[in-house]
This record gives sequence, structure tokens and C-alpha cells, in this order.
Amino acid sequence: MSSRTGVCIVVGASSGIGLALARRLALAGRKVAMLARREAELRAQVAAIDDSLGRPAAFAYVHDASDLDAAEPLFARIEADLGEVDEVHFVAGVMPPVALDEFDLGKDRQQVQVNMLGCIAWGNAAARRFLARKRGCFVGVSSVAQDRGRIGRPVYNASKAGMDTYLEALRNRLWRHGVQVTTIRPGFVETPMTAGLQLKGAIPADTAAAKILAARDGKKAIAYVPGKWRLIMAVIRNIPSFVFRRLSI
Repeated sequence: MSSRTGVCIVVGASSGIGLALARRLALAGRKVAMLARREAELRAQVAAIDDSLGRPAAFAYVHDASDLDAAEPLFARIEADLGEVDEVHFVAGVMPPVALDEFDLGKDRQQVQVNMLGCIAWGNAAARRFLARKRGCFVGVSSVAQDRGRIGRPVYNASKAGMDTYLEALRNRLWRHGVQVTTIRPGFVETPMTAGLQLKGAIPADTAAAKILAARDGKKAIAYVPGKWRLIMAVIRNIPSFVFRRLSI
């Protein structure tokens, strides 16, 4: 960790896992560029972090992850403001409610734009810089939902699967150049996005953030959070399709 400059970016930082990551990174002495689209909430959280530490550690940048063309110039602006970035966490994600008889292209487009293409936009912007510098770390927060096509949220599953595959390809491109790419597949986590879903055994967002940073420090390629989901998803992946289609998960 000593080679890091101390500047990192968290995309999707105003609540949930992203906010918990930003807090922990700031507490560890990093300068954290916090990106989110809800300006009032973002600036309130930045102020709270700085107040708690008694020093400027978090910096607000209003950004909608679906604005793909903004990633490159905003990355450059952050580096001009704060210095060379050596770590990016892409945590932004949307999961709108979808009825079983609903096929809404607007909702579908939003999920693909944010969950998959948003990750690609920030991954590409980071990769160009990290490749040239022969160092850096990109952490993408995907989901266990990417492992199968479920009836409840088809495009959420698909967008996370696309994100997951992109991260694997990015990792395979960059590892030999000293650049780390870590894929995080969370299970049930208590966040605003999952509020009201009554997920049994969900862990707090801060616990998830701690496990994500442990996976980063361990230079993991893929990490399930918490780890029990690796076994759970191994079972689910091996359910035959003719059985799986009859299930409600």
C-alpha cells in the first residue's frame, strides 16, 4: 500500500456501501473524491466526514453515473484538484422494482447505463492512466445476482453479469502491468437500494465495506461479501435450468 499517493475515487458515494467505503478510506488517511448525483445528500456526507476527522479528507463531485461521457473529463478534473489518483471504487447501481408482467425499456436502459456502462466508462478512464503508470487499483462492486438469470429482475441480473465480465477482461489486460482489478460480489447488504426487501441475514453496509477493503488489500481477483455467498452461489449455479425456472428466486 505504500506506493499509493493517497487519492481515491468512490463512484456512488452518498449512501450505502459507497458511503461506508468513503468513510473508511478517509479514516485511513486518504483524500477521497466522493461522486454521486444527489448533491444535497453528497455535500452533507462530505461535511460529516470532514467534521468527524477534523480535517479536509472528502471532496464532493456531483455526478450521475449514467452520464458516460462525463467520466473522462471528471477524472481529469479530480486529478487536477487533488493529485494523481491510484484507486477507484465503482459502487454506483440502480435496481428499480419490476413486476413479473412488466417489461419496461426505460427501467432496463437505466440499469444498463448505470450498472454496466457506468462501470465501463470509469474503468476505461482509470485503465488508461493506470496502464501508463504501471500501478493502480480498480474495485468494481457487482452482485451475486450476476450468476443466474432470475425472474424477478432480468435486466439487473444481466447488467451485473455484463459488469462482471468486463471487470474480468480488464483484469486480464492489466495484471501483467502491475494494475489490480478486484470484482466484489456482495450478497445481502443493508442499503437504501435494498430497503423494504426483507433480506434475511443482510449485513450492515460498513461491514461490507470492511470486507471489500480486505479483499483489495489481499489483491483478490473476485471476492464474495460475505464469503458464505461463494458456496451459496456455487449451489445455485448448478441447479439445472428446468428446475431453476420453477423457482421464485
